[in-house]
Parts: sequence; C-alpha cells; structure tokens
Amino acid sequence: MTLVAPLRSFSRGDLALAGGKGANLGELIAGGFPVPGGFVVTTAAYALVAAGNVTRAYFEDLEIPDALRREILTAYRELGGGPVAVRSSATAEDLPGAAFAGQQDTYLNVVGEDGLLDAVRRCWGSLWSERAVAYRDRLGIDPAEVRIAVVVQRMVAAEAAGVMFTADPVTGDRGRLVVDAGTGLGEAVVSGLVTPDHYVLTPRGEVAAFTPGRREVVIRALAGGGVSRESGADAPAERLPADVLRELARLGTEAARHFGRPQDIEWTYAGGEVSLVQARPMTALPPPPLGKLGPLRRKLATVLTEYVPVRPYPIDMSTWLPHGPAGLMGQVTGYYGLHSAFEGFAEEQDGVVYRLVPPHPRPSPRVLAVPFLIAAKARRYDPARWTDDPRFSRYLDGVRELRALDPAALPWPELIRMPRRALAAVRPVAGLRIDYLPRSGLALLRLFASLKLLGRTDLFGELVAGARTRTGDANRALEELAEEARSTGALAEDPLPAAFQAKLTEFLAEYGHREGASPILVTPPSWADAPETVLDLIRVLAAEPRRPESGDDALDRLLAHPRLRGARGRDKMLRRVRAARAGIAFREDSHFYFTLPLPVLRRSLVEIGRRLRDAGVLDVAEDVFHLRLEELEEIGDVAALGDERARRLRATVTARAARRAELAGVRLIDPRAVFPARETAGALITGTPASAGTVTGPVTVVRDASEFGKLAGGDVLVCPYTNPSWTPLFQRAAAVVVDTGGSASHAAIVAREYGIPAVMGTGDGTAVLADGQRVTVDGGTGVVTAAG
Repeated sequence: MTLVAPLRSFSRGDLALAGGKGANLGELIAGGFPVPGGFVVTTAAYALVAAGNVTRAYFEDLEIPDALRREILTAYRELGGGPVAVRSSATAEDLPGAAFAGQQDTYLNVVGEDGLLDAVRRCWGSLWSERAVAYRDRLGIDPAEVRIAVVVQRMVAAEAAGVMFTADPVTGDRGRLVVDAGTGLGEAVVSGLVTPDHYVLTPRGEVAAFTPGRREVVIRALAGGGVSRESGADAPAERLPADVLRELARLGTEAARHFGRPQDIEWTYAGGEVSLVQARPMTALPPPPLGKLGPLRRKLATVLTEYVPVRPYPIDMSTWLPHGPAGLMGQVTGYYGLHSAFEGFAEEQDGVVYRLVPPHPRPSPRVLAVPFLIAAKARRYDPARWTDDPRFSRYLDGVRELRALDPAALPWPELIRMPRRALAAVRPVAGLRIDYLPRSGLALLRLFASLKLLGRTDLFGELVAGARTRTGDANRALEELAEEARSTGALAEDPLPAAFQAKLTEFLAEYGHREGASPILVTPPSWADAPETVLDLIRVLAAEPRRPESGDDALDRLLAHPRLRGARGRDKMLRRVRAARAGIAFREDSHFYFTLPLPVLRRSLVEIGRRLRDAGVLDVAEDVFHLRLEELEEIGDVAALGDERARRLRATVTARAARRAELAGVRLIDPRAVFPARETAGALITGTPASAGTVTGPVTVVRDASEFGKLAGGDVLVCPYTNPSWTPLFQRAAAVVVDTGGSASHAAIVAREYGIPAVMGTGDGTAVLADGQRVTVDGGTGVVTAAG
C-alpha cells in the first residue's frame, strides 16, 4: 500500500491514488514540463487515518500514526526541507465537469516538520468543509466515493505568478491564450484579491491585447513561514518580460496538446524561470468560434438553432435524434444526392453534447439525376392524397399497437426492446417524404412564379398560410376548451370538473404527442407528459374572448386582380393555390403524425429508469437520460445486475451529469454567427421579416413551455425558439419575436395565418428585450424599436 511517493511517480491514470491535482502534476513532470519537485501523501494514507470519520474537526485534532508520520517526514527531508506549498488533491477534482476550484484547502510557505504535518491534517479535514460538501451535493457526487490526497511541493518565492487559460474563456477561441498575472505569490490572483494584469496572447507569445491591473494586494512569503498580505500600491507596475510571455504561451500550448484539451494552469515566475504548479481542464468553456459560414451552412445552422434549442442528452443522441425527424431528413437529402446534411452536427465531449456545428453537405453524382427524380416523383405522388397511401395506414397501425402497450406492465426483456421498436416504427416515414415532397416543392414554386407575373408576391406567405393543418386543428380544439373554461369557470375548480377533464383527456389522446421543446429530442416532455403546459395554454386563451377567424382574405385579394377576372384564369390560380396549400399541409401534417411514437419512446425509457432507480443504480428515473441506449441494452437482466456493473453505470451518470451542469450556461452555438446583426438606425434588435404588419405593445419574454402562462392578450411574445406546440400563444399575442428560425419556420407560417407581425432569427431578442418594455414590431422589415 503506497502511502507517500514522489510526484514524478504519478500520471493521469493514478487519479484514485494521487487525486486530480497530484495525477496531473505527475503527468506534467513525465511530459518534461517545469514543475517544482514534491511528493504526494496518497488517498491510501487518508483512508488509513479516516476510519470512516467525516468531520473537519476530527482530522484537525488527529494524531498521525507513527509509520505514516515517518514516511511523510522522510519524503520532506529528501525534498531538502525548507518552505513548501501543501495542496489538497481530491479524487473528484480537476475533472471535466467538476473543477472543484477552491473547494479544498491550500497552505503556502509551510516551514518545518510540525507545520507540514499540521497542514496535511488540515487538507484532509477540508474535504469535509461546508463549502466542499455543498459543492459535491450539487454535482450529485457520492460522499462514499470521495478520497483526498495531499500534494507537497517546494515553495517558489515568486516574483510574479498567476493563472493561464490555454483558450479564451469568453469567446472559446482556441487560437488565443489568456494570462492573468500579479506581483508576488499567485494566491492573490487565484482567490480574486487583486485585479491582475490581463494578457491575451497568440500561441507564439505575441501580445494581442493587454489590460493593466491595479495591484490592490500583494501576497509574499515570510522568512519564518506563512505569508503576508500588503498593499501593492508601491509595487512597481511592470509588465511581464516578452521572453516570459513567450515561454508561458509555449508551455500552455504544449500542455493543452499533451492533455488533449484546453487547460487552466497556475504558474509562477522566479529567478528567470517559469514553473507550472497546477493544471486542470478548463470548465464552462464556450465552443470554438464557427468562423464564416457559407449560405448553405448558414441555412442549416438556422434550422439547428430552431430544432435543437436545448442540450441533447446521451439518450437523445442514441435514439430519436439519429432515427427521428433529423435522421429521416438525412435519408431524404441522401436519396436526392446530398449527403451529410443532417449528420454529425452535435459534437460530444466526455459523453455530453458540447456544441452544434452546421454540417458540410456533400453532393454525390446522383445530384445530376435530381431533376429527373423530382419530375418522376411529382407526377406520381400527390401530397393532397398522401394519407391514402397504404404505407401511411400501415404506419398508423403499427403506432397504435405500440401505444396500446403499458411499459410498466412489461417484463424487462420486452421493456428493453421497446425503444428499438418505437424507432423502427418510423422507418417507413422517410419513403413517404422522399415521394411526396417533390410535388409539394414544385407546387410552391409554381404559385410563387404565378404571383410574380401578377406583381403580387406579397400575398405568397398569407396564401400558403391558409392551408388546413393538424396544427391548426389542435389550436382550434384548444380554443374550444378555453371557451368552455371561460364560460363554466372550470379552471378555478380543483379538481377539474369531470366533464371538462373528460374533454381534456380526449384532447390529449389526439394531440398529446406534440413536442414541448424539440421535435428531434426525446427527453423534453410532450403535452401528454406535462398536461400542465396545456392547462397554461388554455388559461392564456380563456383570459379574453376568442379572436374572429380572418377568413381567406388573401385569396379574395388575389382573385380581384384584373388579370384573373376570367373563369379560366381564376380556376387555374385556384388550383395552384390549393396545390401549394396541400404541399404546406403535407409538411406540417407529416410532422404531426411522424412524432406519434415519441411519447411511446419516452415512456419506455423513463420506465427503464424507474427500474434502475429501484435497483439502486439511479437516484431518479430521469437520470436514465444520461446513458446511451446501447449502454442500457448491455445491462441484460436488471434483476441480476452486479454491484460492480451498477457502480460503473452510476459513475457514468454522475460524470455526465456533472459535465452537463458545468455546461448549463454555455451556448451550443453562437447566435451571432448564425444571425448577424443588421445595422439599422434606432433598432433595438433586427431579424428576418416573417409576417408583415406593425404593432406596438408590452414585451413578455417566454423562455420555455413552463412560462406559457405569463402571456397576456396584446403582449409582444419574445422567445428563444418555437415549434408547433407554441403556436396557440399566437392566438393572443400582438406580435412574435424569436431568437431563431426563418421565414419558412412553423412560427412564421402560423403567424401569417393569424395575421400578426413576426420577426425571426434576431439572435439575441430574449437577452435585449425585457418584460413590460413597450416596443414596436415591424414584421415587414424585421425591425423592433422602442415605442415612443
């Protein structure tokens, strides 16, 4: 059993023995980096003395066993004695997703054997400080799994010291290093006691930007041990020498390359030499900038921001994302000769989606045959009759069979097969889209061309918005529920009246599979999974009388055109409008029906999670989302799951949950790379014009389905994304302003249907606009201004 060993003995694989800090420092030494010499009092030593005790006071009063005491002091003497830095090194720290920065204690300039032993005891005890315990609780780290080592290194009497990030922590740029430096020991910079000198460097050490610090405090080592804090007002305001900056940049770049990811490094400078005293993975680092996007990739990025508004879980990545609508569209584009248009856009790191990257579509030789393929499909497959296709009937029969099953009643072997059955059910959908989309697209192009000849392209959006769709049916059904609630006061009663509950249940049976956040993710709950979302929508609609239907005003205005006075011309135009609307209806309705298996898939996964929870593997059923489908399928019989396998699964969930928590405030994609701001005088925000009209009203920011109830009639709805489940709000909103999306998105189409102004793709509307702020929305120009 190794109780004490030199730092150079350890590497990344020794985390369990040396803790995160010790393992990383040993790895740096092995890689030839300048690291002050030292040794590690290992986690085995901690386990020897802890004996199950988990209080700070126990360790601070502890008498170290003689054998361990001798080993520690022998290592100290071999180091040469003198002043040392004593740092905690827990097994859960310095890991991706759990940096533990500052959670355990560090003691600088420790002098003498008694001082060293006392510092070691205090480091052990710091594992059980209130802040460390609270931090681990937040990350869901099991206290029984945590151990602590202690790193002892020669003390460097630094002239300057600080922190270096090997990527820009604000922009995510991997081509920049950021160095914060202060006079004296680095503790002043690390603990935030001083405003440091701030350097932005290129990998070659050239200074791209510099901001001088204020030197409020300087921490220095005292001759007899310990440190002093003094005012830095009299300290010379000198920048780091150019050769030191070059050396820092070289070491930082090499360390990032060595560890395979950007690093957060603590460094010192003394006697003309730079030393590294700590290295750990950077946490909460934004994705690298995308750079300039071409037109096609920008269009794909627009789709991604709308369809992936929240970070996918591992279970999303292995189920609905590759096999649901995104995967199906990949098959459609692949059939027509364009590959990789909907693949590989969600990059994972440490098992968690880290960023969205617009794909690079690759045309194949089949593209040359596309005109002929489209013509053949368009002649044969009419989207106005797609629901008569036998493939659609068989698809519905298969989904009904799956929906009739109760996951809770299934034995484990059948339950674990349910996700694959749900995914297999949607396979025929790709063929239907391949066949019926060509005529849909041609019909829209034909109508647009006809309107251009008449000089009335301004009517195109309103005309196609007149299509009868299942989304419209759902919205009308919600209005009927709202009218009943308004007239009977049903929503004021608890529980709901039986008659109203029956109608709500009937509504959810028909429309409950509507997605809450995204149609391509399985983890967000559907309407049926979260009926409170539907009740919030009903409350919003019931708050004021129903708006009268606008009728088909756009078609009436079109048919009044002088060149359409003849019966032949009118009939031809009517046929073109109907065909275009049939194309829009196919797009909307196929989406509606093709998400029918989504609740089946989600409920089967949650039931798997419940059984793993009952087996002690998970804390809550939804923790199953942190696992991939293939990892679940490898379990075999949950009843026979061994302790070691259960521990590995639990560790995987904990690590991915911690990484996800770390990324909670990190965007998946920079909205400004997708939606560049337009310089418009007087504009608060700008975006894509999506539905014409000008309206003034108060802003209500709705960030997700849980906030639907905030909207009042006449408000300007400002939201980060939309999908069909949001569109009932448009029946009361005065206008819609959305961070994502374009003029062809669901929100834009429905906004035109209801005749309200809409601005899409603002990029940052939810960040710029605030609740209650009065604004004027011009949906024809895509501009939002402050109301006078």
